[in-house]
Amino acid sequence: MRDRIEDPWGDRTPYGAGESWPVRADEYAVEAPERWVPSASLLHSNGDAIDIGVRGGRMVGVRGRVTDRVNHGRLDPKDVYGWQANASADRLTRPLLHNREVGWDEAMGAVVARAKELAATPGGWGRFGFYTTGQLFAEEYYTLGVIGKAGLGTPHMDGNTRLCTATSAAALKESFGTDGQPGSYTDVDHCDAIALWGHNVAETQAVLWMRMLDRRRGANPPAMLAVDPRPTPVAREADVHLPVRPGTNLALMNGLIRLILRNGWADDDYIAAHTLGLEELERVVDAYPMDVVSEICGLEPADLERAAELLGTSDRLLSTVLQGFYQSHQATAAAVAVNNLHLLRGMLGRPGAGVLQMNGQPTAQNTRETGADGDLPGFRNWNNPAHIDELAGIWNVDSATIPHWAPPTHAMQIWRYAEQGSIKMLWISGTNPAVSLPELARIRRILARPDLFVVAQDIFRTETTEFADVVLPAATWGEKTGTFTNADRTVHLSEKAVEPPGEARSDLDIFLDFARRMDFRDRDGEPLITWTDPESAYEAWQRCSAGRPCDYTAITYERLRAEGGIQWGGERLYAGGVFNTDSDYCETYGQELSTGAENTAESHRAKRPDGRAFLLAASFEPPPEEYPLRLVTGRGIYQFHTRTKTGRVRELDAAAPVVWVEVNPADAKGLGIGDGETVRVESSQGAIEAPVRLADIRPGTVFVPFHYADQAANELIRTTWDPVSKQPMFKLAAVRLSRIGH
Repeated sequence: MRDRIEDPWGDRTPYGAGESWPVRADEYAVEAPERWVPSASLLHSNGDAIDIGVRGGRMVGVRGRVTDRVNHGRLDPKDVYGWQANASADRLTRPLLHNREVGWDEAMGAVVARAKELAATPGGWGRFGFYTTGQLFAEEYYTLGVIGKAGLGTPHMDGNTRLCTATSAAALKESFGTDGQPGSYTDVDHCDAIALWGHNVAETQAVLWMRMLDRRRGANPPAMLAVDPRPTPVAREADVHLPVRPGTNLALMNGLIRLILRNGWADDDYIAAHTLGLEELERVVDAYPMDVVSEICGLEPADLERAAELLGTSDRLLSTVLQGFYQSHQATAAAVAVNNLHLLRGMLGRPGAGVLQMNGQPTAQNTRETGADGDLPGFRNWNNPAHIDELAGIWNVDSATIPHWAPPTHAMQIWRYAEQGSIKMLWISGTNPAVSLPELARIRRILARPDLFVVAQDIFRTETTEFADVVLPAATWGEKTGTFTNADRTVHLSEKAVEPPGEARSDLDIFLDFARRMDFRDRDGEPLITWTDPESAYEAWQRCSAGRPCDYTAITYERLRAEGGIQWGGERLYAGGVFNTDSDYCETYGQELSTGAENTAESHRAKRPDGRAFLLAASFEPPPEEYPLRLVTGRGIYQFHTRTKTGRVRELDAAAPVVWVEVNPADAKGLGIGDGETVRVESSQGAIEAPVRLADIRPGTVFVPFHYADQAANELIRTTWDPVSKQPMFKLAAVRLSRIGH
């Protein structure tokens, strides 16, 4: 295997339209394994099937699984090297209580004592907040969801998935009635055009990019459109690159949809049979002719015309969407517009025609399915009493116990409640908000509040654990068993390969221990949580998911062990043009895209969707202007999130050891800044210092990766969010640059 730092995507294996993607067996080991244990990727959201090599009770290598539907044997660079972080000498191995090593009984005793004290106060449910990750297993999320919603009865549950994948879920619900990706990775094998909307797939899901590159090198390659202000590898590969001005995605989408309609490229029969809302959509987009869109977005009219033709004349269009849309201005409205494009063209439910509203983390899909992110398990509707009663029956609790009197509390509001002092216990599992959230100075002040009891559950000491009253040492990937589901709904089983270090415990065991010590009971006085291990927890989740869109009942541990990755819902959703919008079945009654105002059940029923998808529209509103430059944050291929794992791996750390600022040469020249010089990047929230990299990024735009805690990009980000998805706007900060010492 080639050096995957120098050559992150490896050798090409070209193939043509309709052919199977050839296998390529990637393998890396530091010693010869005695046995291989099946798992899947943890350091991105692609869901690559990985086998863990074990020797002498230690991880010694990894290999891609050539029989798996997702990667056909390939590995991302973080897959290849990232597993080595597990063996770092600074792993947490014993609980900490006020920074002092203690046993589990003392640590959990402190947690439970505080929890019981708060639960006994009037409105005690409102004192608890849970903020979790996108990297646990479905079994762990489901257990946490039951603890929060049926044990404590708190609506204050969300995760860092709010920062990266909330808009995906919101857009899917708004258009199609429930969460769940319509498309499949196999659509790459059949499409004749690929549109990547704010999605740097080459660096965020490198194996999916390998698949796209291999199609592009084979017979009858698909055309490619990239929408991104940066010169990413995707942008350089694309036939049409639209370096859109940050914050103007919705204007772009409205203009492209207008051209689709004006040029007769819409599928009128599909629209009439399977959608609602065409008239209002036409009215809104009519205000966006190409000269207007060109001015707003800073794009050439000819490029806009080329993009529209690519989208409008393809026979099988695949779209992928990610943070360039999700973390920007009018995020949900722009992501919904991509869904609109596919509905207008009838590009859903058949090979090569699909939408992937991508995820940013390996198990983000599971947080949404199981209810750990604030949604109700099984894509149930918090505003539908029948769904609440059904869930109460499954858990055998009173319906009033389950919080449903208002929308679930999103992460940004959870932190606000902690700041105000109404949330007095915040349990943080598997994430590092002291680096990943917006306005970091504020987050540190909240974590340091003396009246906030912080529990941090992690595998290393982080910037966040330093604020915790109790730190719980967790087992990680390869040290525990569980399932997780990727962005195209493929479920993998990750088996325990080695023992965790010291006294570290799986997240499932920690949550089960808490539930036992709290003595949560159902309405018959029996234990609320009856499962004791991963497989019995999974079986409980299967029962909860039965009859819902994400029905896991047929996907057993036995099948996963025998077959590898299995998609819930089949290869593609909505093949018959029937969507999950029935008022009795849908996950949401919808929200107004510009304001986030909740629609009522009555208004939803009055539309009589009857399984038809919604065409929803919103007008573009200019983002606020302050400083002369716009900052967009993002990821690099060699690091993941706040580098808790990847920063401890020699190969990955050496490949990208420090933060940088990507600047257009014209902007740099105007400021008297040279390549490699250190600059100060300043916003209304804070400042960082970092070296400059000159690049063909859009003029007026700068890029900073968010991975680095010592000069954290999120010091610069304001606490603002999309009105529908509540996802923060990491790609819209107004900043200015100055040379250090000038």
